[in-house]
Amino acid sequence: MNPNFLQTPLPYLKGIGPNRADTLKVELGLETFRDLLHLFPNRYLDKTQYYKISQLHPSGADVQIVGKIVHLKIVEQKRGKRLVARFVDETGEMELVWFRGHKWIKEQLKLNEPYVVFGRINRYGSIFSMAHPEMELLREHQKGLKIAMQPIYPSTEKLSAKGITNRVISKMVQQLLIESKGLFPESLSPSIMEELRLMPKSEALLNIHFPKSQELLAKAQFRLKFEELFYVQLQLISKKLVRRQKIKGLSFETVGENFNAFFSDHLPFELTNAQKKVIKEIRNDLGSNAQMNRLLQGDVGSGKTIVALMVMLMASDNGYQSCIMAPTEILAQQHYNGLKELLGQMDIKIALLTGSTKKSERTLLHNQLENGNLNILVGTHAVLEDKVRFKNLGLAIIDEQHRFGVAQRSKLWHKNETPPHILVMTATPIPRTLAMSLYGDLDVSVIDELPPGRKPIKTVHRFDTNRLKVFRFIKDEIKKGRQIYMVYPLIQESEALDYKDLMDGYESITRDFPMPEYQVSIVHGKMKPADKDYEMERFVKGETQIMVATTVIEVGVNVPNASVMIIESAERFGLSQLHQLRGRVGRGAEQSFCILMTGNKLSEDSKTRLQTMTRTNDGFEIAEVDLKLRGPGDLMGTQQSGLLNLKIADIVKDNQILQTARYHAIQLLKDDPRLEKPENAPIRNAYNSIAMGREIWGYIS
Repeated sequence: MNPNFLQTPLPYLKGIGPNRADTLKVELGLETFRDLLHLFPNRYLDKTQYYKISQLHPSGADVQIVGKIVHLKIVEQKRGKRLVARFVDETGEMELVWFRGHKWIKEQLKLNEPYVVFGRINRYGSIFSMAHPEMELLREHQKGLKIAMQPIYPSTEKLSAKGITNRVISKMVQQLLIESKGLFPESLSPSIMEELRLMPKSEALLNIHFPKSQELLAKAQFRLKFEELFYVQLQLISKKLVRRQKIKGLSFETVGENFNAFFSDHLPFELTNAQKKVIKEIRNDLGSNAQMNRLLQGDVGSGKTIVALMVMLMASDNGYQSCIMAPTEILAQQHYNGLKELLGQMDIKIALLTGSTKKSERTLLHNQLENGNLNILVGTHAVLEDKVRFKNLGLAIIDEQHRFGVAQRSKLWHKNETPPHILVMTATPIPRTLAMSLYGDLDVSVIDELPPGRKPIKTVHRFDTNRLKVFRFIKDEIKKGRQIYMVYPLIQESEALDYKDLMDGYESITRDFPMPEYQVSIVHGKMKPADKDYEMERFVKGETQIMVATTVIEVGVNVPNASVMIIESAERFGLSQLHQLRGRVGRGAEQSFCILMTGNKLSEDSKTRLQTMTRTNDGFEIAEVDLKLRGPGDLMGTQQSGLLNLKIADIVKDNQILQTARYHAIQLLKDDPRLEKPENAPIRNAYNSIAMGREIWGYIS
């Protein structure tokens, strides 16, 4: 086969032409023979069996029958007419019916010629009928590719309107297979094919479009899903290996005075086993002469900040500076306060840089950074400005990484001649399947246990009709000296409505919790930043007992005294958002509560989300359910994902295949990092053509 055959533009395929090609490009993004070949069916209609008319049941199933048309008539009805054909085989008779296009159809049909008809069966009285059947003369049917199961391809209204029906697309794919003689270059090595007993590539492509049986279809699907995920993993893992070989990291050889002093004298509580394990993984990275690129996942309150601080102390013991970058001023301020408190009287210089930092303070701060007097810089995006120069930045920590773009991360790399070690932290648990695909080029560490003394948050679901009981409960908690969050949804499309809900909610709260006995804060997106900070500050200091807010408090505020989180219209929030909001309470030693308020009408997905929240506090379990409900694209946002372009695999449903693919990609690169062995030539060729193409791999961040 000509190696460039699949790059041929679609208009060159017999039966397509420029107009159809334009429609296919606009509607389905198909431009070349390769694109059409990789337009995989969504589902299949089983055509492995031919029924006799005497075997029919009114089951509403699609069936296939061989017989002849012996009579045609036009029947008048209230609105328009219908064309009715009497269709017979040796066991009985039935009707074929058309409500549209009678004239054209009547001219095409041949009486007393054997046809194969396919369609859905209905029964009227004692007569079976089939409306608008697919029809093919038996002799044509026998000549074509033996399609046992009919493929149903993705479609759009515009395609149907322009006459590009499922049958037409099916014919195009058949034509492509005929012109290519069904021969496609193999893209996996003999050893992988043998070990996994995979179907050859050409056979898999034929059977994914026109399977002869369910068994062959399953084998074709496994082969093509494995291959797709294998190349995603190959790309990610080779990227990681190249980075390790080419990008020399700073070597942190000593675990010195600062680290040891903090460990023995300043730890507020004993580290959990999970924290110890993560610190050990990071220490191995820092001493390996390669640049660290690690993702640290840990649920809200699992103690990531202490791990981050201990790693920064390691950097300072080796003569390097560190910076920690957070997405918002509130979070940066919180990191700064938390770190200062943990360090106590230790001789470590730490400073905060945000958009609000005064000019005089900035100048001083820039000087201290450049002359090396400053050990740790905490900041927001302001850290990325060109004016911010370090003497020797050795470690950059990025918190809530999905809020920073790739370009912003790369700016940190250039703050030092040798790129600093990178630690990315997130409190949004990423399901393992997604982490392997999205962050497959990073090493992943997980803190999966909470520090001792933390009580799990009790979560309950209450309907609006129980509001009075909920308010009584809040009053009891306030009597005990606790504080309360009440969060309202904020979804851009309905901002005006949401704002009205929030203000209505605020008014009803101030009615039920009147001054001066109760103080209520309010925070929302339409407020000036200074007013927002003032209201937040009042709540943090305990001057107000109730904070009515939109989701602006999702990340940030740490108020150990707040013990109740009430989420209004909880059915309008996604699972990860509900989990993040719940994490705002439960930060002190007292029992905390999360109350999910909803109306009575709930969709099945909403019920699943609420049941999941009341059943578990485990962020990873919640993330797995979220992934199943929403799919990978929605979960990470399109920009992050690149996974939206998978043609056949689904990283949720095909989790096992993903793990198998990753294992084989790792083994292959261990054994033959440059893919130089003759037996790996098919993989090398496929890999190079993928790297040149605009397939999924180019989009992975």
